[in-house]
Amino acid sequence: MKASYSYIAIALYLVVVVLLGKADVSMAVTCNPTELSPCAGAITSSTPPSTICCTKIKQQKPCLCQYLNNPNLKKFVNTPNARKVARTCGTPFPKC
Repeated sequence: MKASYSYIAIALYLVVVVLLGKADVSMAVTCNPTELSPCAGAITSSTPPSTICCTKIKQQKPCLCQYLNNPNLKKFVNTPNARKVARTCGTPFPKC
Protein backbone atom coordinates (compact mmCIF):
# COMPACT_ATOMS: atom_id res chain seq x y z
CA MET A 1 0.00 0.00 0.00
CA LYS A 2 2.83 2.41 0.83
CA ALA A 3 4.44 1.72 -2.54
CA SER A 4 1.32 2.87 -4.42
CA TYR A 5 1.32 6.18 -2.50
CA SER A 6 4.96 6.66 -3.40
CA TYR A 7 4.21 6.12 -7.08
CA ILE A 8 1.35 8.62 -6.93
CA ALA A 9 3.58 11.17 -5.21
CA ILE A 10 6.31 10.71 -7.81
CA ALA A 11 3.78 11.00 -10.65
CA LEU A 12 2.36 14.23 -9.20
CA TYR A 13 5.87 15.61 -8.76
CA LEU A 14 6.68 14.88 -12.41
CA VAL A 15 3.47 16.55 -13.58
CA VAL A 16 4.32 19.70 -11.61
CA VAL A 17 7.88 19.75 -12.97
CA VAL A 18 6.63 19.38 -16.55
CA LEU A 19 4.04 22.12 -16.11
CA LEU A 20 6.57 24.51 -14.57
CA GLY A 21 9.02 23.78 -17.36
CA LYS A 22 6.43 24.67 -19.96
CA ALA A 23 5.59 27.91 -18.14
CA ASP A 24 9.24 29.00 -18.25
CA VAL A 25 9.47 28.32 -21.98
CA SER A 26 6.36 30.34 -22.75
CA MET A 27 7.68 33.30 -20.75
CA ALA A 28 10.98 33.51 -22.61
CA VAL A 29 11.58 36.75 -24.49
CA THR A 30 12.73 36.78 -28.08
CA CYS A 31 15.00 39.77 -28.55
CA ASN A 32 13.91 41.52 -31.70
CA PRO A 33 14.52 45.27 -31.99
CA THR A 34 11.75 45.60 -34.60
CA GLU A 35 9.32 44.85 -31.76
CA LEU A 36 10.03 48.41 -30.61
CA SER A 37 8.78 49.94 -33.88
CA PRO A 38 5.55 51.18 -32.23
CA CYS A 39 7.82 53.48 -30.20
CA ALA A 40 9.51 55.10 -33.21
CA GLY A 41 7.22 58.14 -33.25
CA ALA A 42 7.65 58.78 -29.54
CA ILE A 43 11.43 58.35 -29.73
CA THR A 44 11.92 60.62 -32.76
CA SER A 45 9.55 63.36 -31.63
CA SER A 46 7.99 64.63 -28.44
CA THR A 47 4.81 62.55 -28.93
CA PRO A 48 3.86 60.59 -25.82
CA PRO A 49 4.32 56.82 -26.12
CA SER A 50 1.28 54.72 -26.93
CA THR A 51 0.03 51.86 -24.82
CA ILE A 52 1.36 49.43 -27.43
CA CYS A 53 4.77 51.09 -27.27
CA CYS A 54 4.89 50.75 -23.49
CA THR A 55 3.82 47.11 -23.69
CA LYS A 56 6.59 46.39 -26.20
CA ILE A 57 9.23 48.17 -24.10
CA LYS A 58 8.24 46.14 -21.06
CA GLN A 59 8.38 42.93 -23.09
CA GLN A 60 11.78 43.80 -24.55
CA LYS A 61 13.27 45.08 -21.26
CA PRO A 62 15.52 42.00 -20.85
CA CYS A 63 16.97 42.80 -24.30
CA LEU A 64 17.79 46.48 -23.81
CA CYS A 65 21.41 45.89 -22.75
CA GLN A 66 21.91 43.73 -25.83
CA TYR A 67 20.58 46.57 -27.98
CA LEU A 68 22.78 49.12 -26.19
CA ASN A 69 25.85 46.97 -26.81
CA ASN A 70 25.09 46.72 -30.53
CA PRO A 71 26.80 49.65 -32.34
CA ASN A 72 24.10 49.67 -35.03
CA LEU A 73 21.26 49.95 -32.50
CA LYS A 74 22.93 52.01 -29.78
CA LYS A 75 22.51 55.28 -31.68
CA PHE A 76 18.72 54.76 -31.66
CA VAL A 77 18.26 53.23 -28.23
CA ASN A 78 20.65 55.44 -26.26
CA THR A 79 19.04 58.81 -26.88
CA PRO A 80 17.43 61.26 -24.45
CA ASN A 81 14.02 60.67 -26.07
CA ALA A 82 14.37 56.88 -25.83
CA ARG A 83 15.21 57.23 -22.14
CA LYS A 84 12.23 59.55 -21.68
CA VAL A 85 9.89 57.08 -23.42
CA ALA A 86 11.15 54.21 -21.24
CA ARG A 87 10.73 56.33 -18.10
CA THR A 88 7.22 57.40 -19.16
CA CYS A 89 6.33 53.73 -19.68
CA GLY A 90 7.58 52.87 -16.20
CA THR A 91 10.54 50.86 -17.48
CA PRO A 92 13.78 52.09 -15.93
CA PHE A 93 16.63 52.34 -18.39
CA PRO A 94 19.15 49.59 -17.65
CA LYS A 95 22.68 50.14 -16.44
CA CYS A 96 24.70 47.75 -18.57
